[in-house]
Amino acid sequence: MNQATVLIPAYNEETTVAEVVRVARQAGYPVVVADDGSKDRTSEVAREAGAKVVRLELNRGKGAALAAGLAAVQTPFVLLLDADLVGLKPEHLHRLLEPVVSGKLDMTIGVFSSGGFLTDFGNRATPYLSGQRACRIEWLRGVPHLALERWPEPLITDHLRKTNTRWAYIPLPGASQVMKEKKRGFWKGFRYRLGMYRDILRYWLGGRRRAG
Repeated sequence: MNQATVLIPAYNEETTVAEVVRVARQAGYPVVVADDGSKDRTSEVAREAGAKVVRLELNRGKGAALAAGLAAVQTPFVLLLDADLVGLKPEHLHRLLEPVVSGKLDMTIGVFSSGGFLTDFGNRATPYLSGQRACRIEWLRGVPHLALERWPEPLITDHLRKTNTRWAYIPLPGASQVMKEKKRGFWKGFRYRLGMYRDILRYWLGGRRRAG
């Protein structure tokens, strides 16, 4: 029986999701793609590549997609991957999962290395925003309000610190992401990126107010 399932939240990623699914399947893991209300063929392409697809009818954000996908996972461990990865290899998945399955760590967070200047720089500058992670599924299901966060990585990282969870960054040599400006066009992608950082900043500021 497989110990881990790959969970891929996706929104309008028909051009890249199939390759991510293919690599995960090649590595030997079942795959669940949580389609966050895509308007393109993300669901069909992912299903054709061998993934089980859970589809949200409306775009509700990455946290809601993760929560919906987690409901379909039946293994004790889960590997989270973004749907727009390039240069991904099976050994990257094994590298993320091994320390968690062996009990050395409770979570690993993947950081790009030598995959491309811009994606490497962004990932290294804000590694806590990385969507490439491995952990026990029950721990992730226990993250409070996961489904409410459009960008859940800060919430997950915050929960790591609050629960004294053992975790570490794991380099993923050669892997990177398609830049949002390239996927959506420069200005549309740039606005999308600004919106993401705005929402993340709002989360951190709200957290500080709650802590105070």
